[in-house]
Amino acid sequence: MHDQSIITEEFISFLSNRDFPCVAAKDALAKNNLRIIIADHMACPKDDNAILQFIYSFTENYRQNSKGFFSAVVIFKTPAELDELLFENLMAIRLRGLKNIDAKNYQHDPRVSADPLSADYSFSLMEEAFFIVGMHPQSSRPARRFKYPALVFNPHAQFQELKNNNRYEKLKTIVRRRDLAFSGSVNPMLTDFGTASEIFQYSGRNYDLAEKCPFNF
Repeated sequence: MHDQSIITEEFISFLSNRDFPCVAAKDALAKNNLRIIIADHMACPKDDNAILQFIYSFTENYRQNSKGFFSAVVIFKTPAELDELLFENLMAIRLRGLKNIDAKNYQHDPRVSADPLSADYSFSLMEEAFFIVGMHPQSSRPARRFKYPALVFNPHAQFQELKNNNRYEKLKTIVRRRDLAFSGSVNPMLTDFGTASEIFQYSGRNYDLAEKCPFNF
């Protein structure tokens, strides 16, 4: 049984956990800046157009009301059983599918690089850069271990604004301290934008330095 309202409530409950480390996500939830769509199977492209329209609507709202943190969440009903490599592959397929449709009408956000291996890369839809957070039941990171596979789209500009206002380092310190308490360790893949490609942070998997980027857009 995958009732959409139940799945939505489960995700909100997941974020509402007092110890959940991401205070930005908690802020988005508290200020009603969190949007959720439920899709079917993560391997299937049939919901791509609906997901894209959902992201477009979210982006328009964000651009008009960019106060606080904003996140758009795509939750997939299935598959329930998947390991980190399968999730990574399905994530790449879905992001590639969305990007292919989006590219018919929009360029890549000019504020970031379109090269996934560039230190200045960020995923882009509707010419808006997004930092993606992947979640699934078997994630090695407890903070990403939601019972359904999910992709969280976070506008890149909101983090850049924090940097411009000298508030980013404080947020980073708080989140990493809370993640250490919640997970027992800080995510080893975390790097600041401009240091290394953020695409290696999307899936939540711990990459070996010799591995190549699995996302090819």
